[in-house]
Amino acid sequence: MLKPLVKWAGGKRQLLSELVKRLPENWKTYYEPFVGGGALLIELYRRKLLNSAVISDLNEELINLYNVVKNNPHELIETLKNEEFKNEKDAYLKLRERFNDIIGNPEQRIERAALFLYLNKHCYNGLWRVNKAGKFNVPFGRYKNPNMPSQKLILEFSNMLRSVEILNVDFERAVLSANEGDFVYFDPPYQPVSETAYFTDYTSNGFDYSEQRRLAKVCKKLTERGVYFMVSNSNTDEIKRLYDDFNIFVVNANRFINSKADKRTGATEVIVTNYEVEKRAVLYRAP
Repeated sequence: MLKPLVKWAGGKRQLLSELVKRLPENWKTYYEPFVGGGALLIELYRRKLLNSAVISDLNEELINLYNVVKNNPHELIETLKNEEFKNEKDAYLKLRERFNDIIGNPEQRIERAALFLYLNKHCYNGLWRVNKAGKFNVPFGRYKNPNMPSQKLILEFSNMLRSVEILNVDFERAVLSANEGDFVYFDPPYQPVSETAYFTDYTSNGFDYSEQRRLAKVCKKLTERGVYFMVSNSNTDEIKRLYDDFNIFVVNANRFINSKADKRTGATEVIVTNYEVEKRAVLYRAP
């Protein structure tokens, strides 16, 4: 079955059943401005609910990957056959250095996409972290058998993206074209639940509480335009105050970004909507 191509901190595969239960009854174009691994996008596609979509992310290398998968899947598959792509620390460090040498280079977009996938699967916890110079600096992950995407998965993902417009812009710009009856799902970097909870930067500029406030204002503007929205975020008083005019649901969710396995359970998150959600059973089978 189709699944995310990348491991992504804050990915929504564990929350999908809760999100699906709270989808609008129907919509026109689907928007996902913080697409990350695209778990909900994939689920809508699997359910044949993805007629047209607009996705975006500020991570230029992630968006480059999706553009290459959409437009050049066979070239990517061939590049991934590189014998240097080994599950060894020395190989990882060499390829990380190569990636940082060509990061952002439009002439090397296919190699960048292949290196991005390799690093994502072999780095520690699948994290994306860059230093102040914008260079990727996550250490080697030491996994026994990292699961690189298969040729079949890449081609299926490419087929899904045929009906998807892919942007690399700020979340507010990403939804400028959203009209009445469209549906936007926001999955921003979560508000930290403690001073030490921000384990990494979303981009080299970070995503702080002022950005959370701006996102809430965008949601209010979308509501005025008749656009459906759903937001997922951490269950904090600050977040709930930002959305106190809307429907807030507290749900259980496992957090897979903590380095200690025993700290990955018992967390709660919030899902916010600007539309009423009927209580209905939704069949969901994880891929």
